[in-house]
Amino acid sequence: CKRQTVRGPLSSFELSLPSPTLLQIRSMPAEVLPTETTALLAIAVARAAERLRAGEVVGVPTETVYGLAANALDPKAVAQIYAVKGRPAHNPIIVHVASRGMARECSSDWTPLAERLAAAFWPGALTLVVARASHIPAIVTAGGTTVGVRWPQHPFMNAVIRACGFPLAAPNTNLANRLSPTNAGHVISQLGDQL
Repeated sequence: CKRQTVRGPLSSFELSLPSPTLLQIRSMPAEVLPTETTALLAIAVARAAERLRAGEVVGVPTETVYGLAANALDPKAVAQIYAVKGRPAHNPIIVHVASRGMARECSSDWTPLAERLAAAFWPGALTLVVARASHIPAIVTAGGTTVGVRWPQHPFMNAVIRACGFPLAAPNTNLANRLSPTNAGHVISQLGDQL
């Protein structure tokens, strides 16, 4: 695997290509955690959950693109996503969950239709827009009264969310108005100066 370190004014991180890795974005040097075996996956999940519980932003591989994840219940952690990405404050962030029960907790009015759709299509790429629960910070929803909730199919994301015990705010790692990164090289080219 080729390893590359990216340093910038906010932090640094390393990417190991092409094997799946956890990209940890924080003020101290990042760790590259491979996930090729069950044991390595467990270590990566535990480390990601530890950092997320500490209010840090963690980069993670997803089904299709790389994503930035933060505790969806921590406004300061979510603010880091906006800062790193240059994301406009009016652009809400999808909340990722690991069960329908966790999704219900994100909503003040989980409707029978939401339940039927979730039962039919989750885990998967369907995002349900539901009434925001009061404990979901306004920064996640850009001040709106609704929240987008998704139960992703990716095993790493599910494992991290379950380990944390809280939902994750997790948009793609792309800079605002840019294409979503589908490999680590794209992450470097888009966010290298911001990390």
